[in-house]
Amino acid sequence: MNTFKKVGLTALAGSLVVSSAVAGEMSVSGGASIGLKNTEKTSSGKSWTMGNQLTFTGSGELDNGMNVSLSFVLDQGDDETDTTTGAGNAPFDSHSVTVSSDSLGTLVFSGEGGSSAQSALDTTAAGDLWDNGSGFYATGSSPIAAEAGNNSMLYTFPSIVDDLTLKASYSPGSAGGSSATSWSASYAGVEGLSVDYGTGQVETIGSEADVTTMKASYAYSSFTLSYSNTEAEHDATSNTDEEISSWNIAYTVSDDLSIAYGTEVIETEGSSPDEEAEKLNVSYTTGGVTISATQYNFENRGNDSSESATTGDHSRWALSASFAF
Repeated sequence: MNTFKKVGLTALAGSLVVSSAVAGEMSVSGGASIGLKNTEKTSSGKSWTMGNQLTFTGSGELDNGMNVSLSFVLDQGDDETDTTTGAGNAPFDSHSVTVSSDSLGTLVFSGEGGSSAQSALDTTAAGDLWDNGSGFYATGSSPIAAEAGNNSMLYTFPSIVDDLTLKASYSPGSAGGSSATSWSASYAGVEGLSVDYGTGQVETIGSEADVTTMKASYAYSSFTLSYSNTEAEHDATSNTDEEISSWNIAYTVSDDLSIAYGTEVIETEGSSPDEEAEKLNVSYTTGGVTISATQYNFENRGNDSSESATTGDHSRWALSASFAF
């Protein structure tokens, strides 16, 4: 690790001025993955996948006792010549500044790749199966998460009740673009049980959408049962309303081996039949390597009950090995 002699930071929500940090340090972490996947439908085929990521983090304690940290993420796929949204601001995939203290809470400023109060709950119980499908949640993100990734502020309130976490966020959006505001509450005060609730609003010129997310998870012995539900209600001038519900059950066979089964259903107003997805996953960890095998089944993709090349019913299997350091 390297040592910072001094770190300066100006402005925390327009009122905080701090300087001269001591005992700062820098760390690097990362991971990589390789995989093989196959999609079985009219235009089926196998393909290799690869991902890698490096995270650089600098942190230190300020003279007034507050903590400040900086984070930059380098991710495969970023193109230094591409500065469009999501391209990573060449070449960083995400970057943020965090200021925190026990009495004042935690405030995160994200230039790109940030989270909203609600998007932290956005992963479905089954783990975003529609990342491998299509439809409303093809990216695994609700409208709130989609708009809150860049130029956002996320505030976590100081603890007022044991095991209760409250968050609020705001993303002003760009000129003529969408802005997003969201809130969330998470409670884990009952052994084995966690409950989360989030709500938010995305506003665009001439339209808006209200998004609500509820999640619950209960662990008993080697089993964990989870449920999630997210609804997006659009005004009359925008898109139709959407809802996604998801279940997941996981069984820990041993410290190294686990099995999980999950389902998701997407309902879109004015469209039928509903889009459905399920997965069965087996993961084994040995040393610093996790080997995973997953079978996916999709029905009515794109609200189409046929088996066309781009919509309808199909299945997919995936094998992967991931490493972390």
